Amino acid sequence: MAFSPVAVGSEMSPEPGGSGTPGEEAGGARELLLPPRPGERLVPGSRLKEVVGASLAPLCLGPLAGPQHLGTLVECLVLNYRLRQGLGWGRGHGTSAESGVAAEGPLRCCGCGRFLGEPVTVPCGHTYCRRCLRRELRARCRRCRDWLLPAGGTSTAAAPLRTSVILNRLAEKWFPGECERVRTGRRLEELLSQGRFREALGAASQALRADSSDLMLRIYRAESYVGLQEHKTAIEDLNFVISKMPYWPEVYFWKAKVLQDSGFVGDALQLFLQCLALDEDFLPAKLEVERTLCDVLSPEKLRESLKEPAWNLPHIRNKPFILGSEVTESSSNLELCPEQSLGGSDVVEPVSGSLNRAQSAHALNSTKNLAKEDGLKRVSSEPLLSGEEKGALLKRKLSLSEQDTVVCEDGRNKHKKQGESTKRDLTLAFGTIPEDLIDVSDFECSLCMRLLFEPVTTPCGHTFCKGCLQRCLDHSPQCPLCKESLKEYLANRKYSITELLEELIMKYLSDELYERKRIHAEETAEHSNLTKNVPMFVCTMAYPTVPCPLHVFEPRYRLMIRRSMETGTKQFGMCISDSQNGFADHGCMLQIRNVHFLPDGRSVVDTVGGKRFRVLRRGMKDGYCTADIEYLEDVKVADEEELKKLRELHNFVYNQACSWFQNLRNKFRTQILQHFGPMPDREENIQAMPNGPAWCWWLLAVLPVDPRYQLSVLSMMSLKDRLIKIQHILTYFSRDQSK
Repeated sequence: MAFSPVAVGSEMSPEPGGSGTPGEEAGGARELLLPPRPGERLVPGSRLKEVVGASLAPLCLGPLAGPQHLGTLVECLVLNYRLRQGLGWGRGHGTSAESGVAAEGPLRCCGCGRFLGEPVTVPCGHTYCRRCLRRELRARCRRCRDWLLPAGGTSTAAAPLRTSVILNRLAEKWFPGECERVRTGRRLEELLSQGRFREALGAASQALRADSSDLMLRIYRAESYVGLQEHKTAIEDLNFVISKMPYWPEVYFWKAKVLQDSGFVGDALQLFLQCLALDEDFLPAKLEVERTLCDVLSPEKLRESLKEPAWNLPHIRNKPFILGSEVTESSSNLELCPEQSLGGSDVVEPVSGSLNRAQSAHALNSTKNLAKEDGLKRVSSEPLLSGEEKGALLKRKLSLSEQDTVVCEDGRNKHKKQGESTKRDLTLAFGTIPEDLIDVSDFECSLCMRLLFEPVTTPCGHTFCKGCLQRCLDHSPQCPLCKESLKEYLANRKYSITELLEELIMKYLSDELYERKRIHAEETAEHSNLTKNVPMFVCTMAYPTVPCPLHVFEPRYRLMIRRSMETGTKQFGMCISDSQNGFADHGCMLQIRNVHFLPDGRSVVDTVGGKRFRVLRRGMKDGYCTADIEYLEDVKVADEEELKKLRELHNFVYNQACSWFQNLRNKFRTQILQHFGPMPDREENIQAMPNGPAWCWWLLAVLPVDPRYQLSVLSMMSLKDRLIKIQHILTYFSRDQSK
């Protein structure tokens, strides 16, 4: 289905004293400097109903393809909602800092911003609590927006969630009380998953009596109430959580689910949008909005919507929700479902204007007695709606609501002033760490026994230095500790740094990290030297300017190639083997042009020859050979007469080489061209390059000559001697061609 490229405004009534246009509220009509995402090209003054009606009119001609095809419309609605709340275009709202979830805490989840219980490090390197991942609350990482689901999978259940061993050990050591809270929550989740709602309710209530500050317990208790069909009481718990954490997307989602299950589709849709406005990657909320819109925009109902406002259709009006005798309660006890404004405003624009607000408010938020541990007083600041107002688009004023109530130390309630914050309520217990609990041994790599440097966490939950893990995987695609297979991890080659561990080391072990970096810099400088301890690949002959593709499979050479790439030199020496000294006295440097890694760790390395060298001293480094070397250059001919004779010899041998190559069989000539490319052209200045004319080395590489004879030519520093050698070889092969 196709959608208009313009996003939508809103048909909501303007705020008192405001201009009443979404574009002006968002700062006027603005031009985007960056290419907009779908739905970001706003037309100031456009109306949601008109744009939706115009762009979705073709749906009347046929059935919808499915909820998943409404993604663009959902983005338009969320963007419109954000702009109406003054949040602008950015993504970064609803973070832990804004929500007041103790942003200074050292162990906090990237998803919910709360204590990092049972930490799981995802492939991008960010760490979430197991609860956020197990419930599949988001498909993308909230920080880097990488996919959290495994490649090709549709659920995190496809891959087991392994707790990060080091981070979990630190959490247990530093904050045992918070870890006990997490274990309590996990037991409640098990009861809820088994449908034992009455037991879960009792356990949650008992835990809240012991610790009334744990907001997660209220979430679990609300889920228990929902399972027992006590929706009004569940809403009370969720409202309390919203009052303490107004920027937590998840609590809006659960409140919307309760309203949706109770039949209040319009209120639920608004809360789903508010959840997405805080976190646009909150997957369950996006799916619910798509399903709701798919139902609303079905062809039969869409035809009706062309005659009357889309949000005024009977099929999306709130169904009556009666809780026995509670219907007769006085309206003085009513409270509309409060949604916190996102931009500091105390006004929230509802999406649906035709919903029975009186029924919704009366059914779900009317209370006689407040839970004792809350100590809050519910006050309504909005009157009941008359029958004539049911079709109007209203705004709610939250001047005196649960969100604006503070519990004093003496137990009395008082209302906050506008803009006043309750910092004391937002400070969690896991904000500081006693110095005596910080031990460098907790951050050691189990392979090198040194402080973790560039820590990476494997899917099995173990953490190592990036370099240490790569060296182990060169030998075997298994975890060095638990021996679990890491073939898929190796194939992806995504060694993402575990950011939380790196942050903890930088914050608490800065001196040790400085020393660790200094040692690493010294090692890198040693590997970067191109005259001392130069890595040697003992394999075949290589020549200046001639391509030399390599298939690297030995662990020692995997390490050597990786170090050459990491240091930035992208060079190493190539020599043939020698029975006495290990490798020959002369060789050629190779420059890496490209590396193609295979899934099992092997690689195909595309290199080209560079400078020639002579070996001065041999050595060994981590299994591969090294050498101190000096580079070779041809001796220049200064005498004009000698230079003239050298040019004549050069031209004669070049023509002889061309004749030999053209007389080869087509099969051999084609193979040479595919492997080495065409023969280089003759150069005007034969002494311009330190290694002489390039065609000499190309010819030497393709001639079927014993490597030792080729090595003798490679070591020559006289162009004249080299041309004479090549002439002898060509003369020999030309006789064979004539026969």
